[in-house]
Amino acid sequence: MRDDDALDNNPQVTRRALEAIHADLYGWSLTRCDYDRAAAEDLMQQAYVEVLSGRARFDNKSTLKTFLFGVVQMLARSRYRRATRRLRLARQAGAEAGPATTVDAHDDGRSARVWAAVRALPARQRDITELVFCRELTIEEASRVMGVTVGTGRVHYDRAKKALAAALADLRDDGRDQ
Repeated sequence: MRDDDALDNNPQVTRRALEAIHADLYGWSLTRCDYDRAAAEDLMQQAYVEVLSGRARFDNKSTLKTFLFGVVQMLARSRYRRATRRLRLARQAGAEAGPATTVDAHDDGRSARVWAAVRALPARQRDITELVFCRELTIEEASRVMGVTVGTGRVHYDRAKKALAAALADLRDDGRDQ
């Protein structure tokens, strides 16, 4: 039976479900647009048009969240390929700050160092780290979003954890001194 809240061209999707994951999807869109809010809003609008029109059809082969993250990822790849390269180069040069995070009074700049270490990771390692830790997807779901096999996703995840552990070893030492 079809839910009254279901979309006409995508009956497996409800408006309430879209509203429930909107904030996470917007956060993912921001990262795909290198934190340009206007571009992220455009990307979100384009993703919603794809879903509402039925051009992107949800078939219950994954979670709705994974499906929508994948739609945003594919749109961003096709729309921002050249611009993303230029923006990432600028960000690597220190022009861009990391994602907004809550600041702990006892942080002592650790969050900034953590995000700097995450930004320094290769693109796929950075993406899987964000999807798993910030967007709360499983490695399997994150792999689908990224368009790689689960094995490849696990490799990138493992390498990212090892690289972050090495880069952030000094943070552990700083925490023990207090």
